[in-house]
Amino acid sequence: MNDLDLERPKILVVDDHPSSRMTAVALLTIEGYDVIEAESGASALAKLHAAAPDLILLDVMMPGMDGYEVCRRLKEDEQTRLTPVVFITALDDRRSRLQGIEAGGDDFLTKPFDQLELSARVKSLVRQKRLNEDLDHAEKVLFSIARTVESRDPNTGDHCERLVLQGRAFAEYLGLTRSQIRDLMWGGYLHDIGKVGIPDAVLLKKGRLTVEEFSIMKQHVLIGEKICQPLRTMRGVLPIIRHHHERWDGSGYPDGLKGDDIPFLAQVFQVLDIYDALTSERPYKRAFSSEEALRKIVEETKRGWRNPELIEAFCGFTQAIEMQATNEPIWFEKYIKLENHS
Repeated sequence: MNDLDLERPKILVVDDHPSSRMTAVALLTIEGYDVIEAESGASALAKLHAAAPDLILLDVMMPGMDGYEVCRRLKEDEQTRLTPVVFITALDDRRSRLQGIEAGGDDFLTKPFDQLELSARVKSLVRQKRLNEDLDHAEKVLFSIARTVESRDPNTGDHCERLVLQGRAFAEYLGLTRSQIRDLMWGGYLHDIGKVGIPDAVLLKKGRLTVEEFSIMKQHVLIGEKICQPLRTMRGVLPIIRHHHERWDGSGYPDGLKGDDIPFLAQVFQVLDIYDALTSERPYKRAFSSEEALRKIVEETKRGWRNPELIEAFCGFTQAIEMQATNEPIWFEKYIKLENHS
């Protein structure tokens, strides 16, 4: 077992039949695992957090709480969602397996156990679980760095949190996919992570940046991309980090991309980022109203900086949100008619 980790992996065996538990315990102990037993679903859930198993062998047919329900609860819990669950069952029908997959199960073993199959599947899933934990830890470190960067500038407040919430709402309004919604939300936290490499004299300067200082500030998108690049789970977020300062007419940075060459999620995120900045109070400006902020964004769109179709969608989204809050038509309905006839 030394190739898995210096610490002996723990396996939790959950089965209401003592003979089945004994068989599994004997086979796993020979393989070098630490084995914990539970005789019911309720007992398994009670032992989980203290035991912190690397894998759970879970019987399906148990009185009270069956294996499917136990698995669902495990996968809904942030602390145990990465723990692999292998269903142990005498059932070999397709319906039972589909039910197990829907509950979040990772694999199936049929009674009676085949020792070689048990050994191979458990070893593979324990290794995968530890790799997933390392990845999860790396992601958490990145988010922690991002929060630290935001805290360096007391003027931004809860900017990132607002972007996450607004990003999800706007993405759902646009009908984006689940993975796109996740990337947009992660972009809310990570878009400015590269500012960790920008000196305080530039990042926190209250006045207008000089040309040289602005050149330094622009590096934050490249630094942020480099920080997040090693993680495969960040692939969809990298375009947001690198390109959220590009402009529709090609006058943005870092690459001067133009039109649809700018990744779509970066365009979506940029609109949210600008809107939040405009509607938030900063030392150098008051908070604009929603109407004022949208007028400003529309003006910039006419100047060629934004995607006109996306801005129209964002204005409709903002109107829908405000109508939901006030339950009556708002200013923008009248404003868009004026714009269309101007």
